[in-house]
Amino acid sequence: MRPVSFREAAAVWWRVALLSFGGPAGQIAVMHRILVEEKRWVDEQRFLHALNFCMVLPGPEAQQLATYLGWYLHGIRGGLVAGTLFILPGFISILALSLLYAGMREIPAVAALLFGLKAAVLALVAMAVWRLAQRALATPLLRIIALVALLAIGWLKLPFPLVLLLAAVIGLFAARFESTLLGHGWQPASQATVAASGHRHLLRIVPPALLLWGAPVLCCMVWLGPDHVLVTLGLFFSEVAVVTFGGAYAVLAYITQQAVAVQGWMQPGEMLDGLGLAESTPGPLIQVVQFVGFMAAFREAAPFSPWTAGVLGALMTTWVIFVPCFLFIFAGAPYVERLRSNLLLAGALRCITAAVLGVMAHLAFWFATHVLFAETRRLAGLTVPVLGSVQWLPLGLGVLALWLLGRRGWGILPVLALTTLGGGVAWWLLY
Repeated sequence: MRPVSFREAAAVWWRVALLSFGGPAGQIAVMHRILVEEKRWVDEQRFLHALNFCMVLPGPEAQQLATYLGWYLHGIRGGLVAGTLFILPGFISILALSLLYAGMREIPAVAALLFGLKAAVLALVAMAVWRLAQRALATPLLRIIALVALLAIGWLKLPFPLVLLLAAVIGLFAARFESTLLGHGWQPASQATVAASGHRHLLRIVPPALLLWGAPVLCCMVWLGPDHVLVTLGLFFSEVAVVTFGGAYAVLAYITQQAVAVQGWMQPGEMLDGLGLAESTPGPLIQVVQFVGFMAAFREAAPFSPWTAGVLGALMTTWVIFVPCFLFIFAGAPYVERLRSNLLLAGALRCITAAVLGVMAHLAFWFATHVLFAETRRLAGLTVPVLGSVQWLPLGLGVLALWLLGRRGWGILPVLALTTLGGGVAWWLLY
């Protein structure tokens, strides 16, 4: 692999950030397409290895994957740039939409422009799951693990860490006793070239990161008092940051309960509106907390104006949610790189990859259910679409996007632009 300049990598990370629509599955698809298939800066094995590591951490796995790969290419500064740029477009978008929402509540122009975007995102997610499955699900065992993971998350509602743990145990046993169950090409390629420096590495990373994480909350506590809404937001979402295993979907129910029923920051319908904004803008879905922070501070603004308080609330929630992500990656990535040559670990990660794909397939199904159908219902514990409520326009745009991406070889940006403009025009004409 040729050396990658920092400037070139920064430009690519900005491109990844601008295309990071569609939740974790779509965002992982964008990174895979650009970094593995197009640029060839990262090989398939390392990409999956990094993804597995990020999936077992609390926090948004796609943002952590970007941080990890940025660190791999250019160290801590590369990780900071990749991770920060991944957040920035979504932060700006949701802040702007939060300002509009708080002031106007009805933004039909935005709804019109985003109408076709979701269809293209759905196509991108479906293609990502399909392409990764072709590479990673090489044996019946791996396909069974993916299917069981899908059902465990979507039907049995098992905790995400437990699903990954069970997959890892199966992988350990398969690697130890019957490696043919894992297929070919899963063995570690070579000894890693990156090594951690023991406790000195942790001492260099962890204390400064913890200080940065807690500094805004401590400052607001001293300045505004322990009961101010900014302090409450900082403490609550700091807790959320360390329990968000399995991505945003796994913790949204808890956030909604606290924001609506316990704290009274917003109404149930407003929480759904915020989720729609987060799903329709670039960046991690967990950035819905930015909308929650904005609305909570907007309504309890003293001693600031509502608009100033809302911006401060958005900044506070974004800070305490994402700073730990950098901490986890910078502290743990060197050790994970050193373990890439471990045979048993490689087997465990092979099965974790299969389970991760099952989870991605579940997210893709959830997304398709809400994009392509106007109504859903519960069936045997699953949320399934009402077939008679199919929305033909999003379906047609999704099929068009899938054809352009998969058959015609169009780039992501032209497809997103075409479906967004086409969907916007159709929305104005039909709705």
